[in-house]
Order: sequence, then structure tokens, then C-alpha cells
Amino acid sequence: MRIGIDLGGTKIEGIALDSAGHEIARLRVPTPQGDYGAILEAIDGVVKSLEDQTHQSGSVGIGIPGTVSPATGLIKNANSTCLIGNPLRKDLEARLERPVRMENDANCFAVSEATDGSAKGFDIVFGVILGTGVGGALAIKATAHTGINAIAGEWGHNPLPWMTADEAPGADCYCGKQGCIETFLSGPGLERSFVEHGGEPISASKIVELAAREDPVAEKTLALYENKLARGLASVINILDPDIIVLGGGISNIDRLYDTVPRIWQDWVFSDHTETLLRKNTHGDSSGVRGAAWLWPSEE
Repeated sequence: MRIGIDLGGTKIEGIALDSAGHEIARLRVPTPQGDYGAILEAIDGVVKSLEDQTHQSGSVGIGIPGTVSPATGLIKNANSTCLIGNPLRKDLEARLERPVRMENDANCFAVSEATDGSAKGFDIVFGVILGTGVGGALAIKATAHTGINAIAGEWGHNPLPWMTADEAPGADCYCGKQGCIETFLSGPGLERSFVEHGGEPISASKIVELAAREDPVAEKTLALYENKLARGLASVINILDPDIIVLGGGISNIDRLYDTVPRIWQDWVFSDHTETLLRKNTHGDSSGVRGAAWLWPSEE
């Protein structure tokens, strides 16, 4: 049995998968706010509850909103700031009395979709999460490739490529730079663009609804978004040349992206033809927690 834990800012979700990848138990609890010790206790409780439900013990993989520093073993780059600077994996291994595998939540998404999702059977998979932020991850043969600095796939904190004069220099990003891909392609970025083109402040989902009803401001905003997404992904294709790109997050539910963006990205891909596929995720909100469980591959 494999246990996956998705440590989010508001919830901790746990899942137990059997050897074939079928879900046999699931549990969700609130994430303690600002209390590292309470988070350890909550994760320990979720693992024990899943094992009590299934009457089995299992391997444990954990997806986190940050990453483990290769230099120190401590958590870095986490938006749940109480995790930063703590030896989360070491502390959980001591509590659970077993080895724990831990990856960034975007890496877990990519592993999930490469293992038994939309990218099953493809060797090189780039996973993209388009939500309140913009995450990215690389899976090679269904295994997360984190890189020597544990930042592989962090395309969202590169500048938007082929930026136009009216886009430059771009909005300020929380990372301290300007014009990051995340500031354009996140949900808040889409919402800001709608206002900049004459709309009233509304949610990204409402913008999509208005575009479907042929609202001119919403349609213009969404067309500009598709163009920016195509440029961003073209730069990824030029570097990684992945077999497939899988989208997750709330914005991945915009169905027109999968037809429009591949038609547009050819203008920037350094090839006469682009074979890379663009697909929507299979497992939705469960991709992260399933990927955490699959951090322990079937042969192990």
C-alpha cells in the first residue's frame, strides 16, 4: 500500500492506494495555521487514520508547498512560511518510524499524470499548474526530476518571453522581480488583465463565462492570455522538448486552451513542426495527493 499526503495551506489530504493504484481510503483535515509542531502532529494523525481504515501499513510520500534544500535538508520557498527552515522530512521520519519521500506539490502533480493520468506512456512530461500561482515540474519516466538546486520546472519565475512593449516591464512578483510568467498567467494575472482592458473586477471563472457569451472585453482578455501562455510554453518546448505538457489548476478547466494554444505556439517554437501534445489533467484536484503516493514507484 502507498500513502500520499498533500500538505496544503488550508487542508492536509491523505490517500491510500493499493498496488494497482486504486484508491482504498481518503481523509482530509484542516491545516494548522502557523504552527509547525501541530502540522507534524496532523500529518502523523492522517497516516495513522488511513492505516487504521485499511488495516495495512504503507510507504509515505508527501507533497509540500515548497521544496527541500539539497544543501541543508531544510524547507525553502514555501508559502506556508512556518515550514521554512525546518527539517520536515527528518521530523516526519522520526514520528512515522519509516523513510519518507517528499517533493514539491507541482512535482507530485507531474508524477501523478505521468504514472496513470493524461501523460501515461510518455517519457518526458512537463506539468503546469495554473491557479493562484503558476507552478511547473518535470517528470522523466514517471519520476520527478528536481535538479541539482531542487528548482527544475520553475518556469513561472522566468520573465514572460517575447514581451511586447505594452506588457513590459510587467507587474511586480512576490519573488522580488518584475514581469515573471506567474504575474501574467496566474488566476490573479488573468483577472488583472480583464480590468486593464476595461472590465470590472470579477473572478477568472466569470471572465471565461463572459467570453463564452461573446463579451468583447472578456474575449480580448482570454485571447491575450492564450497568446501569453503559448509564448511561455514555447520557451519550455525550446529547452526541454517534452513529449507532452499537462495542465492543472483552476485555469486548466478552460477547454478552448487545448485547441488554441498549440496552434499559436508554433510561431515561437524553434522547429518547423511541433509534436508536443497539450492535454488537460485526468485526476483533477487529486493529482497532487496521488502523485505523492506514487513517489514510491511500483518496483519499490
